[in-house]
Amino acid sequence: MSDLSTSQLRRLDLTLLLVFLGLVRHRKAADVALELGLTQSAISQAVKRLRDIFQDDLFLRRPHGMEPTATALALEDPVRRAVEALRGALGAARAFDPVQAEGVVRIAALDAEQAVLIPPLAARLRQAAPGLRLSVLPLGRADAVEALTEGRADLALGFIWDLPDTIQGEQLYEESFLVTGLPQALPEAPAISLGAYCAADHVLISPAGDLRGVVDDRLAAMGRNRTITLGLPAFLPALAAVASSGALLTLPARLAERLAPGFGLVTATPPLEVRRFPVSVFWHRRNSADPRIAWLRGQLQLALND
Repeated sequence: MSDLSTSQLRRLDLTLLLVFLGLVRHRKAADVALELGLTQSAISQAVKRLRDIFQDDLFLRRPHGMEPTATALALEDPVRRAVEALRGALGAARAFDPVQAEGVVRIAALDAEQAVLIPPLAARLRQAAPGLRLSVLPLGRADAVEALTEGRADLALGFIWDLPDTIQGEQLYEESFLVTGLPQALPEAPAISLGAYCAADHVLISPAGDLRGVVDDRLAAMGRNRTITLGLPAFLPALAAVASSGALLTLPARLAERLAPGFGLVTATPPLEVRRFPVSVFWHRRNSADPRIAWLRGQLQLALND
């Protein structure tokens, strides 16, 4: 494909480019029509115009959907960058008024950040921006980065050790750990000895299904070990399990302080050093100048004190 002539460029419009990117991502015309609020007939007409402009089939019909051609795949990155540049320029140019704002804010976050940050943020949005709705995507690190890259999420919460150049972030707080359990399981709370900790049964948060975590690595380095009787992928069922079993759970401190009392649990300081970790808010670099994103980041900072 040679460079486009001026007359070909004049025939392009933003809707055509959005249809093109939507088809590359979804591979189904119906999904693109729903996303852009267009009819399937309009999508078909857009594809016909794109094929004529670029002088290539671009998308081949297959049983599973629309398969991009080599030309379409080669065009994806420059077209995406062009659309992102325009979106960023418009975002920087317009003022953001939370009182008048409407739409959906999508945030990628796992259950710890969902419990600690989302409730106070949602309360703030109800007061300051009643026209905004909040949707949380339960995505881990790699999936959250992908969602930011593809524009499926506005922000992501949590910690990401290897941050791509396209993603920016700022730390909200540094997280430590607490041990939680029933009062009879932690009779010396807020203290617990290393011997008592190792002798107790433990519940482990393990999204991957492993029955070993960072605490076990630290204990092994000390020549000690503990017994993990249950691995669960999320904190709420783990807290419920601890409340009914008498086992212990080591979890992020802010989460423990917020939720443990509701399960009748007390907390103690771990009898060993567990690596602290930063909890940050992340966004795609293309949105760095977007006043809406900047306002939301500021609301997250304020929500820490609510």
